[in-house]
Amino acid sequence: METKRTYRFKPSFGTAYGTGWRVMGDNFLRFLLVVIILGLLTTPMSIGKFDLNDLGHFDHMVMDPEKLITLGAIGLVAGILGFMVLLYNLLVLPVFQYGGRMMFLTGARGTDPDFDHLISGFRTNYLNIILANLLVVALVGIGLVCLIIPGIVIGCRLGFTSFLVMDKGLDPIKAVEESWRMTRGHGWTIFFMGFVSIFIFILGFACLFFGVFIAIMWVKSAFAALYQSVLIEKGLVETEAEPAVA
Repeated sequence: METKRTYRFKPSFGTAYGTGWRVMGDNFLRFLLVVIILGLLTTPMSIGKFDLNDLGHFDHMVMDPEKLITLGAIGLVAGILGFMVLLYNLLVLPVFQYGGRMMFLTGARGTDPDFDHLISGFRTNYLNIILANLLVVALVGIGLVCLIIPGIVIGCRLGFTSFLVMDKGLDPIKAVEESWRMTRGHGWTIFFMGFVSIFIFILGFACLFFGVFIAIMWVKSAFAALYQSVLIEKGLVETEAEPAVA
Protein backbone atom coordinates (compact mmCIF):
# COMPACT_ATOMS: atom_id res chain seq x y z
CA MET A 1 0.00 0.00 0.00
CA GLU A 2 1.36 3.39 -0.96
CA THR A 3 2.24 5.70 1.91
CA LYS A 4 1.18 9.27 1.38
CA ARG A 5 3.89 11.79 2.20
CA THR A 6 3.10 15.16 3.73
CA TYR A 7 5.06 18.38 3.38
CA ARG A 8 5.11 21.84 4.88
CA PHE A 9 3.41 24.42 2.71
CA LYS A 10 3.73 28.16 3.04
CA PRO A 11 3.67 30.66 0.13
CA SER A 12 7.18 31.97 0.72
CA PHE A 13 10.49 31.81 -1.10
CA GLY A 14 12.33 29.77 1.53
CA THR A 15 9.53 27.29 2.21
CA ALA A 16 8.88 26.70 -1.49
CA TYR A 17 12.51 25.83 -2.19
CA GLY A 18 12.84 23.89 1.05
CA THR A 19 9.74 21.81 0.36
CA GLY A 20 10.75 21.51 -3.27
CA TRP A 21 14.06 19.97 -2.22
CA ARG A 22 12.27 17.35 -0.09
CA VAL A 23 9.77 16.60 -2.85
CA MET A 24 12.60 16.17 -5.33
CA GLY A 25 14.43 13.79 -2.99
CA ASP A 26 11.34 11.66 -2.40
CA ASN A 27 10.62 11.39 -6.14
CA PHE A 28 14.16 11.57 -7.48
CA LEU A 29 14.11 8.78 -10.06
CA ARG A 30 10.65 9.62 -11.37
CA PHE A 31 11.47 13.30 -11.69
CA LEU A 32 14.81 12.53 -13.29
CA LEU A 33 13.10 10.43 -15.94
CA VAL A 34 10.53 13.17 -16.55
CA VAL A 35 13.26 15.78 -17.01
CA ILE A 36 15.16 13.51 -19.40
CA ILE A 37 12.02 12.84 -21.46
CA LEU A 38 11.11 16.53 -21.62
CA GLY A 39 14.69 17.38 -22.51
CA LEU A 40 14.59 14.97 -25.45
CA LEU A 41 11.22 16.32 -26.55
CA THR A 42 12.36 19.94 -26.42
CA THR A 43 15.69 19.41 -28.17
CA PRO A 44 15.49 21.37 -31.43
CA MET A 45 15.53 19.20 -34.50
CA SER A 46 18.75 19.58 -36.44
CA ILE A 47 18.27 20.21 -40.11
CA GLY A 48 21.98 20.38 -40.81
CA LYS A 49 24.16 23.28 -41.84
CA PHE A 50 24.21 24.73 -45.26
CA ASP A 51 27.28 26.52 -46.54
CA LEU A 52 27.01 28.59 -49.69
CA ASN A 53 30.63 27.72 -50.40
CA ASP A 54 29.47 24.17 -51.08
CA LEU A 55 27.73 25.50 -54.16
CA GLY A 56 30.38 27.97 -55.16
CA HIS A 57 30.27 31.73 -55.05
CA PHE A 58 27.02 33.54 -55.71
CA ASP A 59 28.19 34.99 -59.00
CA HIS A 60 28.90 31.47 -60.22
CA MET A 61 25.45 30.26 -59.11
CA VAL A 62 23.82 32.95 -61.18
CA MET A 63 25.45 31.40 -64.22
CA ASP A 64 24.81 27.80 -63.11
CA PRO A 65 21.11 26.79 -63.24
CA GLU A 66 21.81 23.41 -61.63
CA LYS A 67 23.28 25.04 -58.54
CA LEU A 68 20.40 27.49 -58.39
CA ILE A 69 17.93 24.60 -58.49
CA THR A 70 19.87 22.82 -55.75
CA LEU A 71 19.89 25.97 -53.62
CA GLY A 72 16.17 26.41 -54.14
CA ALA A 73 15.46 22.79 -53.21
CA ILE A 74 17.52 23.08 -50.03
CA GLY A 75 15.71 26.29 -49.13
CA LEU A 76 12.33 24.64 -49.71
CA VAL A 77 13.22 21.64 -47.55
CA ALA A 78 14.55 23.93 -44.80
CA GLY A 79 11.35 25.97 -44.93
CA ILE A 80 9.16 22.86 -44.66
CA LEU A 81 11.20 21.50 -41.77
CA GLY A 82 11.08 24.89 -40.04
CA PHE A 83 7.30 24.97 -40.42
CA MET A 84 7.04 21.45 -38.99
CA VAL A 85 9.18 22.46 -35.99
CA LEU A 86 6.91 25.48 -35.44
CA LEU A 87 3.80 23.30 -35.50
CA TYR A 88 5.44 20.84 -33.12
CA ASN A 89 6.34 23.63 -30.68
CA LEU A 90 2.82 25.05 -30.81
CA LEU A 91 0.61 21.97 -31.06
CA VAL A 92 2.51 19.07 -29.47
CA LEU A 93 5.24 20.15 -27.05
CA PRO A 94 2.99 22.15 -24.67
CA VAL A 95 0.98 19.02 -23.87
CA PHE A 96 4.10 17.24 -22.61
CA GLN A 97 5.29 20.32 -20.73
CA TYR A 98 1.95 20.86 -18.99
CA GLY A 99 1.79 17.15 -18.18
CA GLY A 100 5.27 17.30 -16.70
CA ARG A 101 4.25 20.16 -14.41
CA MET A 102 1.26 18.12 -13.25
CA MET A 103 3.63 15.29 -12.36
CA PHE A 104 5.69 17.62 -10.18
CA LEU A 105 2.50 18.89 -8.55
CA THR A 106 1.38 15.32 -7.85
CA GLY A 107 4.72 14.67 -6.19
CA ALA A 108 4.34 17.81 -4.07
CA ARG A 109 0.98 16.50 -2.91
CA GLY A 110 2.65 13.44 -1.50
CA THR A 111 1.66 10.78 -4.04
CA ASP A 112 3.73 9.01 -6.66
CA PRO A 113 3.63 10.92 -9.98
CA ASP A 114 1.92 9.02 -12.79
CA PHE A 115 3.71 9.11 -16.14
CA ASP A 116 0.31 9.02 -17.82
CA HIS A 117 0.09 12.75 -17.04
CA LEU A 118 2.64 13.36 -19.79
CA ILE A 119 0.19 12.27 -22.48
CA SER A 120 -3.19 12.61 -20.77
CA GLY A 121 -3.58 16.09 -22.21
CA PHE A 122 -3.92 14.66 -25.70
CA ARG A 123 -6.99 12.72 -24.55
CA THR A 124 -8.78 15.02 -22.14
CA ASN A 125 -7.58 18.62 -22.22
CA TYR A 126 -5.80 19.20 -25.49
CA LEU A 127 -7.52 22.36 -26.75
CA ASN A 128 -7.33 24.14 -23.40
CA ILE A 129 -3.61 23.39 -23.11
CA ILE A 130 -2.77 24.64 -26.59
CA LEU A 131 -4.89 27.79 -26.33
CA ALA A 132 -3.67 28.59 -22.80
CA ASN A 133 -0.06 28.25 -23.91
CA LEU A 134 -0.66 30.51 -26.92
CA LEU A 135 -2.44 33.09 -24.77
CA VAL A 136 0.30 33.22 -22.13
CA VAL A 137 3.06 33.43 -24.75
CA ALA A 138 1.20 36.22 -26.54
CA LEU A 139 0.54 38.24 -23.37
CA VAL A 140 4.10 37.90 -22.10
CA GLY A 141 5.45 38.71 -25.56
CA ILE A 142 3.36 41.87 -25.77
CA GLY A 143 4.52 42.84 -22.30
CA LEU A 144 8.17 42.32 -23.18
CA VAL A 145 7.78 44.59 -26.19
CA CYS A 146 6.45 47.25 -23.81
CA LEU A 147 9.81 48.02 -22.17
CA ILE A 148 10.41 44.45 -20.85
CA ILE A 149 9.24 45.09 -17.26
CA PRO A 150 5.52 44.61 -18.05
CA GLY A 151 6.41 41.29 -19.66
CA ILE A 152 8.19 40.15 -16.50
CA VAL A 153 5.22 41.20 -14.38
CA ILE A 154 2.78 39.37 -16.64
CA GLY A 155 5.00 36.29 -16.71
CA CYS A 156 5.08 36.18 -12.90
CA ARG A 157 1.34 36.73 -12.49
CA LEU A 158 0.46 34.07 -15.08
CA GLY A 159 2.88 31.53 -13.62
CA PHE A 160 0.07 29.30 -12.32
CA THR A 161 -1.84 29.09 -15.60
CA SER A 162 -0.46 25.71 -16.64
CA PHE A 163 -1.19 24.22 -13.20
CA LEU A 164 -4.76 25.53 -13.27
CA VAL A 165 -5.43 24.10 -16.73
CA MET A 166 -4.16 20.66 -15.69
CA ASP A 167 -5.26 20.62 -12.06
CA LYS A 168 -8.60 22.40 -12.23
CA GLY A 169 -9.47 21.81 -15.89
CA LEU A 170 -10.04 25.54 -16.48
CA ASP A 171 -10.33 26.96 -19.96
CA PRO A 172 -7.58 29.37 -21.12
CA ILE A 173 -9.37 32.61 -20.19
CA LYS A 174 -10.44 31.40 -16.75
CA ALA A 175 -7.00 29.91 -16.08
CA VAL A 176 -5.29 33.21 -16.89
CA GLU A 177 -7.77 35.19 -14.80
CA GLU A 178 -7.49 32.77 -11.87
CA SER A 179 -3.69 32.78 -12.03
CA TRP A 180 -3.73 36.58 -11.93
CA ARG A 181 -6.02 36.48 -8.90
CA MET A 182 -4.10 33.76 -7.05
CA THR A 183 -0.72 35.40 -7.52
CA ARG A 184 -1.87 38.75 -6.15
CA GLY A 185 0.49 39.46 -3.28
CA HIS A 186 2.92 36.74 -4.40
CA GLY A 187 4.35 38.36 -7.52
CA TRP A 188 7.65 39.25 -5.86
CA THR A 189 8.01 35.72 -4.47
CA ILE A 190 7.57 34.25 -7.95
CA PHE A 191 9.99 36.80 -9.39
CA PHE A 192 12.72 36.08 -6.85
CA MET A 193 12.21 32.34 -7.23
CA GLY A 194 12.66 32.69 -10.98
CA PHE A 195 15.66 34.99 -10.53
CA VAL A 196 17.38 32.63 -8.11
CA SER A 197 16.65 29.68 -10.41
CA ILE A 198 19.08 31.23 -12.90
CA PHE A 199 21.91 30.87 -10.40
CA ILE A 200 20.75 27.38 -9.48
CA PHE A 201 21.05 26.39 -13.14
CA ILE A 202 24.49 28.01 -13.36
CA LEU A 203 25.58 26.11 -10.27
CA GLY A 204 24.19 22.95 -11.84
CA PHE A 205 26.35 23.46 -14.91
CA ALA A 206 29.37 24.08 -12.71
CA CYS A 207 28.79 20.80 -10.84
CA LEU A 208 29.29 18.71 -13.96
CA PHE A 209 26.48 18.21 -16.46
CA PHE A 210 24.37 15.99 -14.17
CA GLY A 211 23.94 18.94 -11.84
CA VAL A 212 21.69 20.54 -14.44
CA PHE A 213 19.13 17.75 -13.98
CA ILE A 214 19.13 18.30 -10.22
CA ALA A 215 18.71 22.05 -10.74
CA ILE A 216 15.74 21.57 -13.07
CA MET A 217 14.05 19.07 -10.76
CA TRP A 218 14.53 21.32 -7.74
CA VAL A 219 13.17 24.44 -9.43
CA LYS A 220 10.13 22.64 -10.87
CA SER A 221 9.40 21.02 -7.51
CA ALA A 222 9.67 24.39 -5.78
CA PHE A 223 7.18 26.07 -8.10
CA ALA A 224 4.78 23.15 -7.72
CA ALA A 225 5.09 23.53 -3.94
CA LEU A 226 4.43 27.25 -4.20
CA TYR A 227 1.27 26.65 -6.23
CA GLN A 228 0.02 24.14 -3.67
CA SER A 229 0.86 26.59 -0.88
CA VAL A 230 -1.20 29.35 -2.48
CA LEU A 231 -4.10 26.96 -3.01
CA ILE A 232 -4.03 26.19 0.72
CA GLU A 233 -3.74 29.86 1.62
CA LYS A 234 -6.74 30.72 -0.55
CA GLY A 235 -8.77 27.90 0.96
CA LEU A 236 -9.02 26.01 -2.31
CA VAL A 237 -8.01 22.69 -0.73
CA GLU A 238 -9.48 21.07 2.37
CA THR A 239 -6.18 20.14 4.01
CA GLU A 240 -2.49 20.30 3.15
CA ALA A 241 -2.39 16.54 2.69
CA GLU A 242 -5.30 16.32 0.29
CA PRO A 243 -5.14 17.15 -3.42
CA ALA A 244 -7.04 20.15 -4.67
CA VAL A 245 -10.57 19.40 -5.84
CA ALA A 246 -10.80 19.49 -9.64
